[in-house]
Amino acid sequence: MEETKETAFNLQENNASAVRAVMSAVENTIGPKGLDTMLVDQFGEVIITNDGMTILNQMEVAHPIAKMVINAVKAQQEAAGDGTTTTALLAGELVLSGLEQMMKGVPVAQVIEGMRKGIEAACQLIEAEAVKIDYRDYDRLFDVALVAGREYHDIAQLIVSAVQMIGEEKLLEESFKFSDVVKAVEGADNEVFLGVLVERERLNEEMPREVMEDVAVLVIDDALEAEALENEAMATESGFRHYLETKASFKNNIEKIIASGVRAVFVDRGVNETAEEMLSDAGIMVVSRVPNKTLRLLTEHSGARMIKRTGLNRSLEELKKNLGRVDAVIFDEKLKQVKVIGGSGKAMATVLVSAATNEIVGERERIAKDAAASVQMAVREGMVAGGGACELAVARLLEKTKEAAAGMTAFGVECVINALKRPFMHIVSNAGFNPLEKLGDVSRAQVKENNNHLSINCDSGVIEDLLQKGVVDPAYVKSHALKVAGEVAEAILRINIIIKRKPYTDK
Repeated sequence: MEETKETAFNLQENNASAVRAVMSAVENTIGPKGLDTMLVDQFGEVIITNDGMTILNQMEVAHPIAKMVINAVKAQQEAAGDGTTTTALLAGELVLSGLEQMMKGVPVAQVIEGMRKGIEAACQLIEAEAVKIDYRDYDRLFDVALVAGREYHDIAQLIVSAVQMIGEEKLLEESFKFSDVVKAVEGADNEVFLGVLVERERLNEEMPREVMEDVAVLVIDDALEAEALENEAMATESGFRHYLETKASFKNNIEKIIASGVRAVFVDRGVNETAEEMLSDAGIMVVSRVPNKTLRLLTEHSGARMIKRTGLNRSLEELKKNLGRVDAVIFDEKLKQVKVIGGSGKAMATVLVSAATNEIVGERERIAKDAAASVQMAVREGMVAGGGACELAVARLLEKTKEAAAGMTAFGVECVINALKRPFMHIVSNAGFNPLEKLGDVSRAQVKENNNHLSINCDSGVIEDLLQKGVVDPAYVKSHALKVAGEVAEAILRINIIIKRKPYTDK
């Protein structure tokens, strides 16, 4: 019996160490005064960043519990586009607090039940704190973009300008991720344009560099090649006859494309030499191997219908119905990419972010994507005071939930309260102040002034209304981070033993 207890204790301590390692990797990056981390691979390639997702995704990790926390952070990135560092800190604190309660003798089932109640109540409180924001409110959106964009004013301006172009309807679409239209390119100038950037070159240099004024575009979600035949079929007379018919039919389809008035063709896969030569001679720009995600943006923006190559077998009139219309298709010599501008379909903006060198391209793009995701979530779900103000207010209000909790579930609610304080503690610590002292000061000030938006100005250390000051975060990022952290913490706390699986074999 004693040996079993000892084994469980060792497992819990080992898991706690893995969680602490994940937290320590990102805790110094949070907040306006957060520091950067340098990641170096075996070839000496360097990434400098303070983005939690990038750090955790790139660092070498072997422990299965650490991997579980990192997977939770990835889930946050996929769903909300920001708040990854917060997710890691919340998950880590929930696990550590939960293990501490279990060491004291609180049954794991009671800890988990209390955590569930605490997280559910906390999410409701965050939702109640949320302030709605209009997509036309430039100043408020700029505040959100500036905080998420790590105070890069140029990036915040680009993101908000793009929002004005896209409009609320597009931002509210569940399938649309605003961050997908953000691109950072070495040597580019900061730019927002109404259109889609295709990260490919023209098929050959003989094709026009630009086509202007009411440009008909064709989008093919397939290869622009004739049907392939097996060598065995070619060896027979009927097979060879079929080959000649297929080749003639394909050539006829290319002539049909030319006759339709198309001036730009975007293809998912390859284009054979016959099609390339014929379309080039006709002065049509062709862009091949375009990613499917970009093709879908093109169809939405231009109003085109995406077709397979079999769709080319239809009549000329039927083919014309699938065409989209744009104002211009331009090959940018500097970027070596194609801009599709002014479509007749849904409004679509592209954000081009400048980057002086190749080393900072990735970081500038990550920052801009975080800002775009945060702005989109703020328009959808509203915003709350940042700087840990919202979390501290919710932690204080959760004391009532803890008092009302039955039996030992109160200890699980306490875990949530402790976790909600963690982001504030690191934000303040990274700014050079005593976190425990400032925690008490802010909590008292929020109660005394009945204002849940109060927190620390990281420049001066003075307590201010951060909502008024423009230090704001999307409410959804906060609530989703807490839910994801709760799920992974529960999964970790339930683990009683870790067994190494036998090697995989195909037998």
